[in-house]
Amino acid sequence: MAEKQKHITDERFRELVSEAGLKLTDESIRAFKMYYKMIVDKNKVMNLTAITEYDDVLIKHFVDSLLVKRAIEDLQEVEPKIEPLTSAKVADIGTGAGFPGVPIKICCPDTEVTLMDSLNKRIRFLDEVIGELGLSGIVAVHGRCEDLGRDSGFRESFDYVLSRAVARLSVLGEYALPLVRPGGYFIAYKAEEIDDEAEEAKKAISVLGGELVDIIKVPLPGSDMIRSFCIIKKVKKCPKAYPRKAGTPAKQPL
Repeated sequence: MAEKQKHITDERFRELVSEAGLKLTDESIRAFKMYYKMIVDKNKVMNLTAITEYDDVLIKHFVDSLLVKRAIEDLQEVEPKIEPLTSAKVADIGTGAGFPGVPIKICCPDTEVTLMDSLNKRIRFLDEVIGELGLSGIVAVHGRCEDLGRDSGFRESFDYVLSRAVARLSVLGEYALPLVRPGGYFIAYKAEEIDDEAEEAKKAISVLGGELVDIIKVPLPGSDMIRSFCIIKKVKKCPKAYPRKAGTPAKQPL
């Protein structure tokens, strides 16, 4: 019988997160373990993730979520005035079980995080997570991006809008760019081969006030996967006509 795979140790978890450009404290390790348990328990009654094995969640959800820190560091080499992730105002759209927003908040306590999702039961779960982990400076908001992007409390107010959602970049752009402040960035987590999709989305991105400035490819520590980050800068204000009404961006991409 094959030996059962051992869990990633706390020390190994620290090493993986350090490769993503961040540090884990004892307190943050405890928070991640509690978060993992809450995800697995809730997943029994609600579809949050297909990935539930401890090691897989640590690498494919937690470390992957944090990897955006590396992409932003690469970006700072050419745009040194951009806001560091550790003190930015961040929106996580289509957050689902809280990725990437909750792992970022755990590791970056001074980052202001807004989690957005269209399913209220996911938002209720995230409220439980925020409460149990004792996190502050993070809120979970129920709503569709098409509606939130028209809300004066959210529109063009974030330094970074992040998304790990599975949708074409041309569609994600209409969800995200109305939320990004001029001079801020929409960063989409994508699979390694993204160049054709990014090219296809350039027109839509331009219409929405954005510009594709880079595709940064970063190896995911602890795996053989490559994560591509599409970096889109908000170069001008988004036209008032966008986002269009709920459901339209997905059905009729720009």
